[in-house]
Amino acid sequence: QVQLVESGGGLVQTGGSLRLSCAASKRTFSSYAMGWFRQAPGKEREFVAAIAWSGAIVYYADSVKGRFTISRDNANNTVFLQMNSMKPEDTAVYYCAAAPRGRNYRTDAAYDYWGQGTQVTVSS
Repeated sequence: QVQLVESGGGLVQTGGSLRLSCAASKRTFSSYAMGWFRQAPGKEREFVAAIAWSGAIVYYADSVKGRFTISRDNANNTVFLQMNSMKPEDTAVYYCAAAPRGRNYRTDAAYDYWGQGTQVTVSS
């Protein structure tokens, strides 16, 4: 079992930045790929970014490419999402998730463990 706890959400103005963190409970954190998803009111949950267990490979949704950066610190069981040049359409609850190796990390079905989510609101 992997427990995930997100933090760092909040209210930011258009063009501003936020950094989300996700702390994992399990010592084998480094064996999991990690992803960030988001869900806006009335919309389906969507993929934002993912990072392989080593950190060497990253994936981004087209909507955030060039603005968001995913990274991880395996020594401290933490994954980050740096969000820059934020837009009102980035407003959503953001979730981190953990997936075993070898899956399609762009789909939420790949992930076995999920955090509780953190609210991000971008004002116009």
